[in-house]
Amino acid sequence: MKKIIFPLLAIFIATTAFMPSSAPPEMAFKKGEWFRFRIHYGVFNASYATMQVSEARLDGKDVYHIKGKGKSTGLLHLFFKVDDRYETYIDRTTVKPYRFIRDIDEGGHTKDIQIDFDHDTGTAVIKDKKHNKVESMKIEPSTQDMMSAFYHLRTIVDIKTLEKGDEFKLPMFFDKENFDFKLKFLGRDTIRTKFGKVPALEFRPYVQSGRVFKEEESLTVWISDDENKMPLKIKAKLAVGSLTADLDAFKGLKYQFKTLPN
Repeated sequence: MKKIIFPLLAIFIATTAFMPSSAPPEMAFKKGEWFRFRIHYGVFNASYATMQVSEARLDGKDVYHIKGKGKSTGLLHLFFKVDDRYETYIDRTTVKPYRFIRDIDEGGHTKDIQIDFDHDTGTAVIKDKKHNKVESMKIEPSTQDMMSAFYHLRTIVDIKTLEKGDEFKLPMFFDKENFDFKLKFLGRDTIRTKFGKVPALEFRPYVQSGRVFKEEESLTVWISDDENKMPLKIKAKLAVGSLTADLDAFKGLKYQFKTLPN
């Protein structure tokens, strides 16, 4: 089940609507933003995952370099060791991804893949470092990778225009596959977190039922109902058991974060 730690965190992007604009978007994040998530599988505290934003240069371009790391903890680590690293390099103005890295070790199952995106030609070059293979695939316009989508959609959403029942799609590329990520806005809510009561936006991403998820509507996600649009919580009904991810710590937010009085 640990193979889906970061894919599940990426589903926090479901809290946003894909609304292209000719004007450069106002970023919902900045250099130095950092999140830590506590992930539970059933009654077990299974792992922690972090995501951090820094600035860098890639092939002469100014980019945000975003790193995600996940590690198993406690008893699970003794039986099923997880050590995952995900990275994305995104344009500081358009939030388009230029490079995506997936370097994972999950119970001995390893991958070391780098994907370079060329949006002008509509191609992705996949470098499989473990097997020393390189191949090229076509991608859809406005394609995002698993990590970049999280930041892209946090930036472009206008939380003031969302209405209950709104449904959205976003083109994504992951594991050598193009697919449309689909989600539905369920409405506004107030949830309890370790930081206090927080106004939140609730969404339902649509997933493929079967090997991992129990049914198509197995996921519910919440983000803060403010300009940070920060991920707060996710619940997943899996084919075997259930999983919950909660925001455990954060720093470096671009906008002030407020909680409601108890």
